[in-house]
Amino acid sequence: MTEPLPPDVLALLDHAREIQIETRVAQDVPPDRTTIWVVVDDEQRALIRTFRGPSSRWYRRALDQRVVTIVAEGREISVSLERADDAERIAACSAAIRAKYGDTTSVAGMLSAENLPTTLELRTPTPPAEGRRGEGS
Repeated sequence: MTEPLPPDVLALLDHAREIQIETRVAQDVPPDRTTIWVVVDDEQRALIRTFRGPSSRWYRRALDQRVVTIVAEGREISVSLERADDAERIAACSAAIRAKYGDTTSVAGMLSAENLPTTLELRTPTPPAEGRRGEGS
């Protein structure tokens, strides 16, 4: 199970107006960077959502990869992505978007019914198991 992001990263993301998310077509291909919004809710969870719906390129790639790099104020951070398509986190993300970004056309797009299920929570990746032995060892 993954862990929440550390407080210093949450503070950085809460302060950042925009971040970039790196996604790849394949591991041996340089990443594409896409600028996105990020919010930190009242429960200290970092949440993102796509403006372009579930067919968005970065969103589809991120779901395939599950661990991506985000760039916030020049700092590269590896994060694990967890679907946050439950009603509680969707509502929390929507409220945080309204509070952080105000009442604009872009906010209205982020709050459209089509985009709500694309909410993702950013978490600390689980480190790979080292020295794990197979059964019978």
